[in-house]
Amino acid sequence: MFKLYITIIKPVFDYFFSTIAILVLWPLFLLVAIAIKIESSGPAFFVQPRLGKHGKVFKIIKFRSMITKQQAMHRSNKLFENDPRITRVGAFIRKTSIDELPQIFNILKGEMSFIGPRPPVVHFPKKYEEYNSFEKQRFSVKPGISGLAQIRCREIHDWDINIPIDVEYVQKCSFMFDLKLFLASFMVFLRTDNIYRKGD
Repeated sequence: MFKLYITIIKPVFDYFFSTIAILVLWPLFLLVAIAIKIESSGPAFFVQPRLGKHGKVFKIIKFRSMITKQQAMHRSNKLFENDPRITRVGAFIRKTSIDELPQIFNILKGEMSFIGPRPPVVHFPKKYEEYNSFEKQRFSVKPGISGLAQIRCREIHDWDINIPIDVEYVQKCSFMFDLKLFLASFMVFLRTDNIYRKGD
């Protein structure tokens, strides 16, 4: 039943609802893109390689929340609250999780799902081949916009905590479990705490 759900049922739901979401949300997409462009020069979208199902690399799409010259500021890759690299529009869309909405296009392309483990950067916390057999279970399903880890703690920055939760999700994955997490995600995204790392 798990294989049937993962390979057929879930992709059909993802394709159908991502299509509906794009048709409904395109005015919001346009407004956010314009706001980003007005405040700072550069593209409205941020594109970055991530690890997907079975370690396949894909390019995740998000609304850009930072200035384009952040690397020239010689700061850490970690983000903190009031980080000067984050724009005013960027701070708002991050708090409301609007920056994540363009990933609906990743879902439509079959690279992601609405619910699943968050896709890590290709080299952090480590490369795909460096994950052990237990950890690689998290890559047996498509990554998601939201998942069990995000429901429990909105944003987890410690992968030693994150990965076991992701594996737990894979072991419990079913239509009813995904539906429960999908509905819970709306309440979680309304929270503005636990978005940034503590400290400077």
